[in-house]
Amino acid sequence: MIAKEYLSQALLLDQRIHIKLEHLTSLRALATKMSATLRQDKVSGGNTSRSRMENAVVKIVDLEKEINEDIDHLVDLKAEIRETISQIEDPIGQVVLEMRYINGKGWDDIARGLRYNNRSVFKIHSRALRNVSEIKKRAVKFSKGQ
Repeated sequence: MIAKEYLSQALLLDQRIHIKLEHLTSLRALATKMSATLRQDKVSGGNTSRSRMENAVVKIVDLEKEINEDIDHLVDLKAEIRETISQIEDPIGQVVLEMRYINGKGWDDIARGLRYNNRSVFKIHSRALRNVSEIKKRAVKFSKGQ
């Protein structure tokens, strides 16, 4: 996995979580519009069917569980990425990578925040990515060596 793909994992997971949260909001809206159907169920046969409301609640609970698992994974992933970024010797390179891959900032925002032009930010970013690649290579060599 190249450095950019490694660092982008958190952004992609964050986007997936937001998509799931939007879906959860729409499911909840649909569930509040449903009315409970009161009926007398047959006891024979043991085949109990759920109402539409029950199905909606089950889907909501399942999606909430999935979102919480994704959030836990995102927190762990961001901590791992931060640890990798902290190993870069250039503090400006660290800031650029954190702003881009941890905070999800755009290039213009990063340049404005650092008071650099975009070209300078791109150079710093490129150099920092090469550093991350080296850090990851060393980590792989170290883990294979043991």
